Amino acid sequence: MENCIRISDGFLFLSVKAVPGASKSALGEVRDGRLKVRIASAPEDGKANEELRSFLAKTLEIPKKDIVLVSGEKSRLKTLRLPVSAREKLELWEQGNRGSRE
Repeated sequence: MENCIRISDGFLFLSVKAVPGASKSALGEVRDGRLKVRIASAPEDGKANEELRSFLAKTLEIPKKDIVLVSGEKSRLKTLRLPVSAREKLELWEQGNRGSRE
């Protein structure tokens, strides 16, 4: 998880590879410095980006308004800015899901 997270200016920056059109939203493995996130939404009119933010907010138990898409609006490779407190939730998720990911 460490290689997809960067802390700067009091924020956590998370590098993700979004995979839209999945049957359900889910976190996946870290590969090539990015956390794979399957998104249960089509990549049209910003719907997948909104689903990504909503899913991460629910999963990490933080307000959606605190998740900002910094780069990759029209790309699968994205960077999101989150509160630094999200790091603990991401690490707990990783510990609980080792071996059960794709």
